Amino acid sequence: MRWKIPAGALIALAFLVPAAPAAAHFESPGLDAACQTVERKVYKDIRTLVTIDLDTASVGELRLLAYQILNAANANKLTVLPGAIDERLKGTSDDLRAFLKKGVENVWTTDLRIAVGQAMTGAGTNVKSAAQVTLDNGTIDALLTYLNDGLYTARELDCASQPTPTPSVTPSVTPSVTPSVTPTDAPTPAPSTSLAAGGEGGGLPLTGANTATVISVGGALLLLGGAGFLIGRRRRSRFVA
Repeated sequence: MRWKIPAGALIALAFLVPAAPAAAHFESPGLDAACQTVERKVYKDIRTLVTIDLDTASVGELRLLAYQILNAANANKLTVLPGAIDERLKGTSDDLRAFLKKGVENVWTTDLRIAVGQAMTGAGTNVKSAAQVTLDNGTIDALLTYLNDGLYTARELDCASQPTPTPSVTPSVTPSVTPSVTPTDAPTPAPSTSLAAGGEGGGLPLTGANTATVISVGGALLLLGGAGFLIGRRRRSRFVA
């Protein structure tokens, strides 16, 4: 209970104290993993926050410093350090003092190495090469230099080495021309001729073999008729006599 009011005041101071230097700091835009221009993520050098003698500082000064470091760790989205500071703030002042003297830099270094490793995911050759050199060095200065500057320089090299995409040209489609088909001269079928009774129905006149047949039949009928007429006449003459 005795830390509630001081803790609230310390948290407010922790947000206000680092604000002035951060406002004056400016970094030119950089490139992200997809070669898009973005605002650079600046990793705070937590060592610059330690402006007190950790051996002789009061409990209030120690807690204020812890909140300032926690603020910077959350702003940089560090993985391990925020939780570690929270645990020490819940403990004794001796534990907090010991952590601020030796433990903070060790945990912070682990977070910076994690950030370098994350930057290598899906990255180009220059980014991976520079990151590996940094991890092999392992110092806080090397890690901060890479994350704040070297990463963006390596990305520029990787992006510049990418081939310029050639726009695909869609060929114009020439419509196929269907050649006009000239029909060959086909024989005109002869119209069928029908004999209409009584000369009606629009029938065509009879010609050729059909006409000769009609004439022959007609002549035969005339001959038969004449013969019948003569025979009938003779019979009538005999009957009268």
